[in-house]
Amino acid sequence: MTENSSQRPASGPNSHPELPTQYAPADVEGPLYERWVERGYFEADAKSDKEPYTIVIPPPNVTGSLHLGHAFEHTIIDALTRRKRMQGFETLWQPGMDHAGIATQNVVERELAKEGVSRHDLGREAFVERVWQWKSESGGQISGQMRRLGDGVAWNRERFTMDEGLSKAVQTIFKRLYEDELIYRAERIINWCPRCLTAISDIEVEYDDDDGELVSIRYGEGESSIVVATTRAETMLGDTAVAVHPDDERYRHLVGTEIELPLTGRRIPIVADEHVDPEFGTGAVKVTPAHDPNDFEIGQRHGLPNLTVMDEHAVITAHGPFQGLDRLEARSAVVGALRAEGRIVAEKRPYTHSVGHCSRCKTTIEPRLSMQWWVKVGPLAKAAGDAVRDGRVKIHPEDMSKRYFDWVDNLHDWCISRQLWWGHRIPVWYGPNGEVVCVGPDEQPPSGEGWHQDSDVLDTWFSSGLWPFSTLGWPERTESMEKFYPNSVLVTGYDILFFWVARMMMFGLYAMDGTPPFHTIALHGMVRDQFGKKMSKSFGNAVNPLDWMDTYGSDAVRFTLARGANPGVDVPIGEDWVQASRNFANKIWNATRFALMNGATVEGELPAPERLSATDRWILSRLNAVVAEVDAYYEDYQFAKLSDVLYHFAWDEVFDWYVELSKTTFAKGGAEADAARRVLGEVLDVTLRLLHPVVPFVTEKLWTSLTGQESVVIADWPGDSGFRDEAAEREIENLQQVVTEVRRFRADQGLQPGQRVPARLELSGTSLAAHEDAMRSLLRLQPAGEDFTATASLPVAGATVALDLSGAIDVEAERKRLAKDLAAAEKDKAQTTAKLSNEGFLAKAPDHVVEKIRTRQATADADIARITAQLAALPKG
Repeated sequence: MTENSSQRPASGPNSHPELPTQYAPADVEGPLYERWVERGYFEADAKSDKEPYTIVIPPPNVTGSLHLGHAFEHTIIDALTRRKRMQGFETLWQPGMDHAGIATQNVVERELAKEGVSRHDLGREAFVERVWQWKSESGGQISGQMRRLGDGVAWNRERFTMDEGLSKAVQTIFKRLYEDELIYRAERIINWCPRCLTAISDIEVEYDDDDGELVSIRYGEGESSIVVATTRAETMLGDTAVAVHPDDERYRHLVGTEIELPLTGRRIPIVADEHVDPEFGTGAVKVTPAHDPNDFEIGQRHGLPNLTVMDEHAVITAHGPFQGLDRLEARSAVVGALRAEGRIVAEKRPYTHSVGHCSRCKTTIEPRLSMQWWVKVGPLAKAAGDAVRDGRVKIHPEDMSKRYFDWVDNLHDWCISRQLWWGHRIPVWYGPNGEVVCVGPDEQPPSGEGWHQDSDVLDTWFSSGLWPFSTLGWPERTESMEKFYPNSVLVTGYDILFFWVARMMMFGLYAMDGTPPFHTIALHGMVRDQFGKKMSKSFGNAVNPLDWMDTYGSDAVRFTLARGANPGVDVPIGEDWVQASRNFANKIWNATRFALMNGATVEGELPAPERLSATDRWILSRLNAVVAEVDAYYEDYQFAKLSDVLYHFAWDEVFDWYVELSKTTFAKGGAEADAARRVLGEVLDVTLRLLHPVVPFVTEKLWTSLTGQESVVIADWPGDSGFRDEAAEREIENLQQVVTEVRRFRADQGLQPGQRVPARLELSGTSLAAHEDAMRSLLRLQPAGEDFTATASLPVAGATVALDLSGAIDVEAERKRLAKDLAAAEKDKAQTTAKLSNEGFLAKAPDHVVEKIRTRQATADADIARITAQLAALPKG
């Protein structure tokens, strides 16, 4: 009947350990997790003959602490790996941390500042030693927080992007790329942070709408003059041209001529370039190749000189009255000088426009021409795009593929050098006579007078791009590499699809001879507050998940996050929802405790279907259907849907219906009660195993108490046996209709939930006769006495429940209520009939819309018949 029964230790009615009356997560979670780790449940054996299942953790920064985004992502990954482990896979969830170059260096520099020293006072070597010291003492607190959440990672395999093995991987791939001419050094425009004094990646630039100014400036005199507009007037000191569109008739006569650049005395050419939008502004743009990425490209096309007018601190270096001014001071000064010369045509303040800021220190980014190291991404990006196009890698949800292609198909060369001291130092040495030597991990660097290593370090994303294979021992062909590469799936946020995922794809395909780093990329959304607003400390809506874990338990936080996890969609979350999940955990606890107290057991085989009641057959049929449904949702990464299915099955069907229906069976005793105890044990066993990947702690405690087995972590994942009993399902659905309708009626009449009333149940001709005792128990109905007089009659599902509410019901109020319900039903009947009689509507409306109207009409007919009968049954008066 099920694929879930197995030989288990004896667990008769009195053999279960007694559970406390209340579930206290704080008393359960910590000890359970340590037991799991001590027993090695999460470790992965490369020598195993089991099919592998591998996921790498998106490495959190060594400076970081657990936030809701981590908790969300880790809940999804943990659920996937726990289920696969239960399915018999050799499961590896690879943990580790990122060295977080800029963030970590900033943290340690702030610590040094408190001591009155700078990194320059220490020197590079001593500073790096100080960072390692900080890491050992203060870094990596997130690891302990991951344990709080219940992350089932292979702790004995934990890696760090700066550890010896990963450093070797970085040096190896750098040299390979260098020798294949896919890494080069060149002067290009980069994102420069004047505070951190380093180039930063695109992902480290945050764009905000800032209030600035838009100033229109006249270059030249008379008919040969031309007007340009800029938000960065100070950069005009570095202009080397003015550009117009080649088809713009207004300026065609000026192309090829020169014009004087105000304030400088220099003459600059007017060039024609198709990059210019003739419809925007005046149709003419100033060209500052050393301080704007688009201008740099124009300059390259036209052979313009690159004139740098700011240093690394964004201080003006151009000779003249502005030299030594900060860029913002210079902006005002330049505009003032131009105004004095009558060069200002228009000024707009405030002018709101998008401005890039350093994500670490919030300083405005300065585009800057700089000599840097670059990855030539063309062939690498093409391979990364082809791997998705030809189906070797699937992106889920599929509609995210377009965003991926938009990125990899238009990827610019990647600046990989950073002007920091903490990180993987670029393995290139320069000689006294201009020699350049790239050194591999097993090679000795050149030595002698005049030789020195490049002072820059690599972008953090460079080393994290190797994560799926460097963590397995690459460049060595280790057993772990053979077993666990490629990874089964990558779970990460859509926000780093371009920055991290694309880099892993490029490096994985390159290093592993065309084998992609993972089979599937499962993208999730961002966690937001309950109103859909981005969480931020500045908004005052940021939440520390550890606070919620302390208050409600880790299971409650996990279940809340999973229940909102639709693929690629942002997740709103509020504390009320976590409270509701805590209530669910309590419900699981209390219902299982009741079951154990009443002898629920997993001992022995399930009775044959013919020996089971309809109630038992119904719940087993539903159980198998839920197993199949949950499996399908797991394969489609539909965590919100699978969590919702489990929630409603466990709470509504198992706890609110089956357990309640079983109470009368237990009270009667006998063979039927014994069978019900075995079925209840089976249902709880399977339900707890289904819930375990999402809520691991409460299910572990309850499942081991129920079964007497070692741990649900290593239990078998439930399977769908295919058993279905549609007749039993219809029978219990009819019972539920009767109970629900009578309960609604009682509530409408203002009867107390526990108030018992006389009733006569007319069940002949239905399958409900066997359930009369259960129905009376659930509905608080006592047998009809000799003086029984029906004051209300409820026909439902072929049965009739007659109630004597003498003295307990306001007949006139009930008549008015029914009349109101009848009027609503008759109105719906009239509306649907009118639509279905309209040939024009039937001709144009889609089939599913017409069917929906027909269903509404049928429901209205049934309601009219039911309510009319109820009105007729009311006492006359």
